Amino acid sequence: MRREEKQAIIDSLAEKFSEYSHFYLTDTAELNAGDTSDLRRACFKKDVKLIVAKNTLLKRALEKSDKELEEIYDVLRGSTSVMFTETGNVPAKLMQDFRKKHDKPLLKGAYVEESVYIGDKELDKLAALKSKDELLGDLVALLQSPMQNLISSLESGSNNIHGVLETLSQKDN
Repeated sequence: MRREEKQAIIDSLAEKFSEYSHFYLTDTAELNAGDTSDLRRACFKKDVKLIVAKNTLLKRALEKSDKELEEIYDVLRGSTSVMFTETGNVPAKLMQDFRKKHDKPLLKGAYVEESVYIGDKELDKLAALKSKDELLGDLVALLQSPMQNLISSLESGSNNIHGVLETLSQKDN
């Protein structure tokens, strides 16, 4: 590969690292062509971009990005695939689901919510993280709960008043 081609790949990867707020570095070695194709399809369905690149090119692209990623350089050994995503927990859930039938992909490292996670043991933590949309949904539910209680109390109070007025009106007759 010529120097210009390598530089184009580095620039493209660096752009992806800047464009996406979360990424996972995974080991997909030893997956056969059919399994790799299944993984790519699963990634496509979940809006996760899967790219395989040489570790030296990945490292140069990471160095070029504006994020603090020195901790992650040590995992750039062997076969490495990168999963880019806008939702931090989606690749972790996708990997857990895919590994019900396969041994790989293994998590080498991840950059999620401006934090670095190293090693496959972190996969469960990453899958349990709530996305921004899930957290906003929880917040809305928390804010709605007191309001719903107030409305139901007011409605039940109006029913009680209505019952008392009904009883009083029948007493006068």
